[in-house]
Amino acid sequence: MSTLTIISHTEHYRQADGSLVGLGSTVTEINELLAVFDRIIHVAMLHDVAAPPSALAYVSDRIEFIALPAVGGTTWGAKLHVIFQAPNILLIVRKALQASDYFQFRAPTGIGVYVIPYLLIFSSKKGWFKYAGNWKQAQAPLAYRFQKWLLARQSRPVTINGFWDDQPKQCLSFENPCLTEQNIIDGQAVIQQKRLEYPIDFCFVGRLEAAKGLDLLLETVQGLAAEFRDKIGTIHVVGSGVRQSYYEARVKELQLPVRFHGFVSRDAVHAIYTRCHVIVLPSASEGFPKVIAEAMNFGCIPIVSDVSSISHYIQNGINGFLMADLDVPSLTACFKQALNLDPEEFDRLKAHSLEAMTRFSYSFYSQRLVKAIL
Repeated sequence: MSTLTIISHTEHYRQADGSLVGLGSTVTEINELLAVFDRIIHVAMLHDVAAPPSALAYVSDRIEFIALPAVGGTTWGAKLHVIFQAPNILLIVRKALQASDYFQFRAPTGIGVYVIPYLLIFSSKKGWFKYAGNWKQAQAPLAYRFQKWLLARQSRPVTINGFWDDQPKQCLSFENPCLTEQNIIDGQAVIQQKRLEYPIDFCFVGRLEAAKGLDLLLETVQGLAAEFRDKIGTIHVVGSGVRQSYYEARVKELQLPVRFHGFVSRDAVHAIYTRCHVIVLPSASEGFPKVIAEAMNFGCIPIVSDVSSISHYIQNGINGFLMADLDVPSLTACFKQALNLDPEEFDRLKAHSLEAMTRFSYSFYSQRLVKAIL
């Protein structure tokens, strides 16, 4: 019997009936890891707020959740709270590790500044670190730089986004899994059926904030000439954030063709991908966002910023459009290219092969874990 303890900042919530749900993308990934491990303990954060519709339940009682206090944030008070909770969090982590054979720590995150050193110094368990952020982020927060510095100088495996000439030997390039085998089968059927007929729908999936590029997206659409605006049906915005009401008011004021969906279920997001022709993600810093691969799986052409490892998978004019710079002129140029496509060009760009999509499957990820890490 092999037991994996996962330590993360993943948000979890209690439903009104007492049942537990967590961030859908991470919960799905952990559910799929039951193909590799007999038992999984997830040590993560429990929030005392209502769960979003995108939250999911674990599929098996072989997964045990152990709650951490919900810490983290951008204010100095929130950062200090992360430090003050260190003894309590390390005690919870220590007890969970005692019952496990392997660990996975998901970085970067606030608690990583002391959990990573604890694992390196005090734990003899086999394990690996999943660094989901931008491995090459130039202006990373100090806490993130410290975690990367530690991970680059220790010996346990670290899975990272992208392929870098100077990456340490223990840093292994891994795709971020986000697709089931059925998702890929469904996606191939959508790709075969999707046709280009203007006007076409676009989508944006992520937190509603400037760092993810929503301000840039709205400013760009506002400035498009009528000949291009007329080719846009609806821009579907999926996600939420503290500035949502501001964005909704701005869209109404500018009369932009934008529909806000908020947080929705995984199936609902897939339905949006199915009806859209383009996904736009002009974010300032990413690892490799799962939503890019998910949208491509359903025939959406990506318009994305050229940050971190995104250009390792998206080739400009081959399977998407890369912004030359993180500004309105660059995003405008990409919009014009997408809105000038003819049906044949669209078919070429959306034809993502079964092999290419399989690299983002949970089964492929599990196979690589067994071969490269366990």
